[in-house]
Amino acid sequence: MKNTGTSYNTPLGTFSSANGDLRLLNVTAGTGGRSYMNYSKVPVKLAELCVNINDRRNGLAKNDIIEIYKLSFDAHFHLVTIHPWVDGNGRMSRLLMNQLQFEFGVIPVNIDKNRKKEYIETLIATRENDDIELFRNFMFDEHIHNLEQTISNYTSSIENNVRVNVRVNVRVNLSERENKIIQLIADDENITITQLAKEFKVNERTIRRYMASLKERGILTRIGADKNGKWKIME
Repeated sequence: MKNTGTSYNTPLGTFSSANGDLRLLNVTAGTGGRSYMNYSKVPVKLAELCVNINDRRNGLAKNDIIEIYKLSFDAHFHLVTIHPWVDGNGRMSRLLMNQLQFEFGVIPVNIDKNRKKEYIETLIATRENDDIELFRNFMFDEHIHNLEQTISNYTSSIENNVRVNVRVNVRVNLSERENKIIQLIADDENITITQLAKEFKVNERTIRRYMASLKERGILTRIGADKNGKWKIME
């Protein structure tokens, strides 16, 4: 927290953001943005969060992987929503999430800086809809994507070429999900984003990201309009 800010003088006293002191003033999300929780509620809400986290920790089994990730995602979301500090709330929330993941021995989650905008939009949507599943789904999707990319990078490092089992001659390094997408397109060149999303049980935005990556690498192209066009796997 040492690089997050400086000291603040308020009617209630002086506090240092750099020392990790809880804020004694109200803050908003950027210029003209949404106001965070009133500073007077922060200590109580933090105490409640700690009790909730510890109760769930004590009841979790080491092999209950999904619930372990849900706990870590929920802790992340609720801490950043309480917003205890003037600055550094994002890094502390990610740290808490990763600490819980390390404690239970699961692979830690990393948030791609290129998806920061989507991350913030999901935080806002989760608060506005009071639906924690929105944030959980985003984080699971992010984790899966990062794991697939890591596996793909590892495969690339040990093999110069990996033959993808499709009906055309393609020599590329693909993640398991990308390989499955190619297989589905090979079976049906008219398959839609919506159908692919249902097949993988993810949102359409996730599928669009995969499709964009495949097109950028010259593996896939789109012929015609989104509505009436078709996919083509490149030779």
